[in-house]
Amino acid sequence: MTIVKPALTILNDEQKVYLHAGTLQVLQQTGVRVDAADARALFRQAGCRVHDDHRVTFPGELVEWAISAAPAAIDIYDRNGEPAFQLGNTGGHPTRFGIGVTNLYYQDPATDRLIPFERRHVAAAALLGQVLPAFDVVSTPGVLKSLPPLKGETLCLLEMMANTVKPLILLVSDHTAFRPVLDLAAHLGPTLPEKPFLLPYINPITPLVINRETSQKAMITIESGLPLIYSNYGMSGATAPITAAGTLAVLNAELLAGLTLSQLVRQGAPVVLGSLPAVFHMRHMEQTYTEQTMLLNLACAEMMAHYDLPHIGTSGSGPGWGPDLIAAGLLWMNHLTTCLGKVGLAPFVGGNLGSIVFSPASVVWSDDIIRQSLRFANGFSMDAAALGLEEIHHVGPGGDFLTAQSTLARCREESGGSGIWPLLSCAQWLEQGMPRAEARLKAHTAELLRHAAPPADHRAVLEQGEAFIHHLRDKHQKE
Repeated sequence: MTIVKPALTILNDEQKVYLHAGTLQVLQQTGVRVDAADARALFRQAGCRVHDDHRVTFPGELVEWAISAAPAAIDIYDRNGEPAFQLGNTGGHPTRFGIGVTNLYYQDPATDRLIPFERRHVAAAALLGQVLPAFDVVSTPGVLKSLPPLKGETLCLLEMMANTVKPLILLVSDHTAFRPVLDLAAHLGPTLPEKPFLLPYINPITPLVINRETSQKAMITIESGLPLIYSNYGMSGATAPITAAGTLAVLNAELLAGLTLSQLVRQGAPVVLGSLPAVFHMRHMEQTYTEQTMLLNLACAEMMAHYDLPHIGTSGSGPGWGPDLIAAGLLWMNHLTTCLGKVGLAPFVGGNLGSIVFSPASVVWSDDIIRQSLRFANGFSMDAAALGLEEIHHVGPGGDFLTAQSTLARCREESGGSGIWPLLSCAQWLEQGMPRAEARLKAHTAELLRHAAPPADHRAVLEQGEAFIHHLRDKHQKE
C-alpha cells in the first residue's frame, strides 16, 4: 500500500451480527405501528402479521429479502444531467456534504439578527451551496411560514433549482404540497427520473411508528422513480432507550421496516437509510448532540455498509448561537469523524440554536472544516518518490529543504490550514488592530454572498417555474 489513510471503526463483525439479530427480534416480537391502511395491506400480503392495534410484526426472512433487493449504489446527477457522485458501494470514497435544513429563521451574517425565513434567504443558501467546494448537495434550507403551504413549498424548490445546479435533497413540511412539488421538479428538470438530481427526504416517528404521511410520501417518491431518503430521528432517554445500544436497536429496526416497505412498493427501489441520533437533556428539557450521538452516527453507517446499502448521517448542526465557540467542538467532531468513518451523506450543515436557525457563516466555516477534514482523511503517500531518500542524502546533516526540488514543486499543495483566517504573527495581529476571528468569518461570508453568481439559466428557470406555480395555484383553487 502506497497511501497511508486514517480510519475510524466502531463495530466489529461480531457486534454487527449481534445488533442485526437484536433488530430482527424487535421487528418480529414488538413490531412497528403502521398508520396507513394501504401500507398495512402491503405488509399483510407479504406475510407480516397485522395486529388489531395496527402493529405489524415482520418475518425475519422478509426483512432479509428487502436488504438483498435494494440496490447497493445509487448514481446521482446534477440538474444538467451530468454525473455528480454515487452513494453507496464507493470503495471508501469520502463523505458527501450538503447544507440545510428546513430552518425557521435566517441569521444575518453581519449582525446575527434572526429573520423569519423568506424566499430571498432560500436563494442565498442555495448560492452558497453552489459556490462552496466542500458541498455536494443543497437541502431545503428553510420553511416559508409566511406563505400558504402550496406556494411556500413550491417557491422554496424553485429558488433552490434556480440558484444551483448541484443535486438537491427535498424536504416538504406540508404533505398536501408533496406531489405538486415533485411535479414542479419534473417540469423544470427533464432529466428526471432517469438521471435523478432530486432526492426526497422523509422521516418515520420514533419509536417504531410509520405514520400515514411518511408512507404516502414514500409511495409517491418510489412511484415517481426517484431515490428515497428514509431517515429517522431519536432522542436517547426520551423517544429511544437511554443506552447507546438500545437506541441503535430501535433506530435500526425502524430503518429496516422502512426499507421493507419500499421494496414491497417496488422491488429494487433505490433507498438511502440513516439516523439522526440525539440525546434528551433532562436538566434543560432539550435535545442535544453529544459524543454518544457521534458514535451512534458512525455505528449506523457501519450497519448500512454491513447491509451493502447507501447511508445518510448527521451533519454537526444544532448547537451554538451562531458560528461561535459553542458550535466549534461539535462541528469539528462531526465533520472529522464522518470523513474517517463510513458515512455516505451528511446533508444538513448550517443550523444553529437548536437547528431552527440557518447561519450562512456556519456554512462557510464548515466548508473550511470539511476541506481540512478531507485532507486529513486522505492521508499521505508512502511511495519511493514521497520518501525521497536520494534528496535526503543530497541535503545531508545540518542542511535544509527550503529550496529542495520537492519543496518547490509541492509547497503550495502541502500548506493546508484554513482558507478563512490568515497566519498572523503577534506583531502583525497587533498592527492590524487585534482583529477577532469571528469578525473575519462574518466579513468573509458577506463577501461570498455579495459576489456569488447563480447558474447561467437562473432567470429562465425562475420564469418557467413561476408560470408553472401560477398554474398549480389556479388548479388547486378550482379543486
